[in-house]
Amino acid sequence: MAKFLDTAGVSYHLQQLINGSQEKLILISPYLKISERLKQSLEDKDRMKIDIRIIFGKNDLEPAEHNWIKSLHSIRTSFCQNLHAKCYLNEKEAILTSMNLYEFSQINNNEMGIYVDKVSDSDLYAGIYEEAMRLVRISDEIKITVAQVPKNPTKPAKSTATKATGFCIRCRTEIKLNPIAPYCGKCYALWKKSGNDANAEKHCHICGKPNGSSLMKPSCYDCYKTNKDSLEFPLQ
Repeated sequence: MAKFLDTAGVSYHLQQLINGSQEKLILISPYLKISERLKQSLEDKDRMKIDIRIIFGKNDLEPAEHNWIKSLHSIRTSFCQNLHAKCYLNEKEAILTSMNLYEFSQINNNEMGIYVDKVSDSDLYAGIYEEAMRLVRISDEIKITVAQVPKNPTKPAKSTATKATGFCIRCRTEIKLNPIAPYCGKCYALWKKSGNDANAEKHCHICGKPNGSSLMKPSCYDCYKTNKDSLEFPLQ
């Protein structure tokens, strides 16, 4: 069951959410000025090579913040125009809150939030996750120099998955290669009616071969193993 959080509760659960991430971490906040305590936790996750995505909406990061992000290898930053949402999630839990990922907010502001556990509130978590991934898709990934880069930067050639074409996991129509969005438009509209991330489909998004794929696991194991370092996959 979702749990209400006050200011102290948001700060506590955010720290625990970062510390508890094992696979992927998504931090969505218009403003960024991360506290030293949270930086230490993120540095630890960087050493563990956790996939960390930070999406922000105010393109005025201080030089010290830029330098800190630049020193880490697993963090990817993206800019989202008109971002106002504050949402933090890993593969097991999520927080929706009024609190920015901003040290001043944690110390001085009166904030509120909702904590969601994936096991006890699977539908609510799925809705939060789906919207978070939409923001990931529409955001522009930026270099730490603030120079904008393509949303899908060219990856080093490792396998056939570096070509631009993938396959719809339901009907096998050729589509843009993107494991985060493995349906064609028509099949996505049909999937949307059920909204089940684990709904069994028919094809691997990367090679197109028959496979029990789903939105959460859009490729066969061989394609995932070969391309996990060169393509972005959903939370597993």
